Amino acid sequence: MGKTFACKDIGLSCSFKAKAKTEEELMGKIAQHASEAHNMQQIDAATLSKVKAAIKSSFF
Repeated sequence: MGKTFACKDIGLSCSFKAKAKTEEELMGKIAQHASEAHNMQQIDAATLSKVKAAIKSSFF
């Protein structure tokens, strides 16, 4: 089972979606996207909580 995330699931008007085998791998993709697309050098604690709550388990 893999993990998925979409920016829209935390209220952003962004079409980014990612999937990975593990949450750790997915968080790396999310961090890279946040840096490049949203100009976030660091993800604050409140946003990190929203991100983790929006991660879904998925078969892909």
